[in-house]
Amino acid sequence: MKEVHVAFKWLEPEQSTDLSLPTYATELAAGMDVCAVLSEPVVLNPGERRLFGCGFAVAIPSGYEMQVRPRSGLATKHGITVINAPGTIDADYRGEVKVGLINLGQQPYTVQRGDRIAQLVLAPVVRAVLQSATELPATARGTGGFGHTGLGAGKEVVDSTGGRR
Repeated sequence: MKEVHVAFKWLEPEQSTDLSLPTYATELAAGMDVCAVLSEPVVLNPGERRLFGCGFAVAIPSGYEMQVRPRSGLATKHGITVINAPGTIDADYRGEVKVGLINLGQQPYTVQRGDRIAQLVLAPVVRAVLQSATELPATARGTGGFGHTGLGAGKEVVDSTGGRR
């Protein structure tokens, strides 16, 4: 597995001694678990969203981004997820890593200091070079979207322009 070095800095090292670095839970895990850095517990009520600081900053190498993704256990057990999943931390950002969480569950959820609240995935970035065109190449799908795929052959479909196929 390829390794990429990412500089990591605790923003207040003297207040981070009880916290662990973001870590991969298993040898083949894609994401590093990150913890909430709180001075006191925070209750996230159903429907509420809040930004949680993680207490550190990173220097992501050029050509990469760090994606902020939900933790599956929090999402399935409690309805706690990352509001803008996946969030993106750009290579030129040097501020505190923060995670926006929302409670989609039906019960309040308490976030404690050191709770694993999200995972970070380092990913390569490819930049698109857009080219103006008067026509686009045709495909079997055409303009059908939002639930269009998988409808099967032989069924009449109304596309996004109201046309039938």
